[in-house]
Amino acid sequence: MTTLKNLKGTAIQFLDADPVVYIGSWSSVSSLNTARDNGASMGTTTAALAAGGQVAPGLTNHSETWNGTAWSEGNELNTARSHFHGAGVTTSAVVAGGESPSVTNATEKYNGTSWTSSTNYPASKASIGALGASSTAAVFFGGAPTVAETYEFDGTNWTETNDMNTGRNDMAACGTQTAGMAIGGSPRTAVVEKYNGSTWTEVSDLNTARNGLAASHQSANTDALAFGGNTPPQTAKTESWDNTSWTEVGDMGTARYDLGGSGNSNKSALAFFGGTPSVTTATEEWSFPPVTATTLNEGDMWFNSTSSALKGYGTAAGVPAGTWSSGTNINTARGINSGVGNKTAGLIFGGYSTPGGKANTESFNGSTWTEVADLNVAQYVMAKGGLGTTTAALSVAGEPSSLPGKQNESWNGSAWTEVGDTNAIHRKSGGAGTQTAGFVFGGNPITATSETWDGSAWTEVSDLNTGRADGAGAGIQDSAWYAGGEEPAVSAKNESWNGTSWTEVGDLNTARYGLSGTGGSNTNGLVFGGTPPVRTNTEVWNGSSWTELSDLATARQGVAPGSSFGTTDTFAAGGYPGSVSITEEWNVDAVVSTVTTS
Repeated sequence: MTTLKNLKGTAIQFLDADPVVYIGSWSSVSSLNTARDNGASMGTTTAALAAGGQVAPGLTNHSETWNGTAWSEGNELNTARSHFHGAGVTTSAVVAGGESPSVTNATEKYNGTSWTSSTNYPASKASIGALGASSTAAVFFGGAPTVAETYEFDGTNWTETNDMNTGRNDMAACGTQTAGMAIGGSPRTAVVEKYNGSTWTEVSDLNTARNGLAASHQSANTDALAFGGNTPPQTAKTESWDNTSWTEVGDMGTARYDLGGSGNSNKSALAFFGGTPSVTTATEEWSFPPVTATTLNEGDMWFNSTSSALKGYGTAAGVPAGTWSSGTNINTARGINSGVGNKTAGLIFGGYSTPGGKANTESFNGSTWTEVADLNVAQYVMAKGGLGTTTAALSVAGEPSSLPGKQNESWNGSAWTEVGDTNAIHRKSGGAGTQTAGFVFGGNPITATSETWDGSAWTEVSDLNTGRADGAGAGIQDSAWYAGGEEPAVSAKNESWNGTSWTEVGDLNTARYGLSGTGGSNTNGLVFGGTPPVRTNTEVWNGSSWTELSDLATARQGVAPGSSFGTTDTFAAGGYPGSVSITEEWNVDAVVSTVTTS
């Protein structure tokens, strides 16, 4: 039930059961043995098949199978090819068309052991879309040169059926012969169509037009996950289909196009190979475990009509609002460094300790910090916090460098690459967003300038109302906040970004600069530390006001915060004074409680 009732001006939701929030995320798993892109992909999250594709410098007929844990070598295709797709599962699959290197109509079936030639596809085409549950029940459609033609395959014969409404190639597909979907494609489009076994029907578009994307292959047409692709440039964007509309969810760790995908639904999927733009072996798994109440806001309440109990989350329900605990120290003591991730998968980089800037990068696995590849330029006072994830991050506007306060580097999970400079100087700025959809604002010399990043270039957008430096900022590219800083006077101001403009909203309780922050949007956030004097203060933002919470154990400023996308599992690593190696972890008890007091 979703009926809303008013209780003394407060909206109370009537529910049959306590809310269960599903939080989906990508995580890295075992890599393919052979890097490739433009191959065929089939199967489920625990039983996938990758076949053929482009390798440096040519084509491959090589295939691999996934057992839920690791990839193993499979039997070879008869025809090496790229730019093709397939349908089925690891024990019964079919592929057709592609480039080998000229465009072909060759068709092959897989029985779980070997590939055998079958009846040729009716036309020589590359990048044909494919869906279906086996080698005897598949549907192929579109292709390059661009067409809308659709053919069903029964294991022996191809039968033409109704055309798609929009001809295209290089699309994603998922589902069965009688309940499938065609998603995006080239010429670059956001168009999505459903197939019911005979006809195609247009449904809600993707939020982001793209080609060269992938989808959870064995989904029905009532739920699906679409991910990656070329926008351009390559993207990590992921969208979830609920049979009505597409919703943007968590990005992949590795942005890529011409990738493979498999899976069971919008709650379970696998992404593998692709162009970054270089070919990759990276494999990621999308999981969607139910987590009770972890993303509810402090004070949220509802009436459980089954148990006839008024319930709530957070302080209104008597639940602890969060505390800091000691974590594993970083290897290189430093301050005014930057970071991304969370307390189980983190990354910190740069910073300052006598006698100068640091290039050191460290990765955290939940128990140990490990030194990984350095930044190309030792630097500090980058945007706080870093932008992105532990496998796809952006370091923005550090110094010293050849362009102080403008230099940026991109992290792909193993190495840093220098990328496009910002238009303005943004040392000691706020930062939000991802590796390919970033946002930076404010900075020193005191500025109100804001800029967005699309993966290849920076664009100036609407200014802050008040120029500031060394504040805390967090969120995503179209929903962020910026709190505290220097104007040059010490500030408590907070501004909210809606994707178009900044609005002044509720001030911090404690004015300060050198503070750090994390959050997922302009309606939630956490700030901690800062100066003057050097502080332990922690405050939480609910979209309208800040509330004082438990202090850091060690007073610090210039701390590397964890993820830009949450307030329940961040870390505080390093800081000043004295360039410390201390790490603290933020813990929130995600508990639903019965309200027992008025």
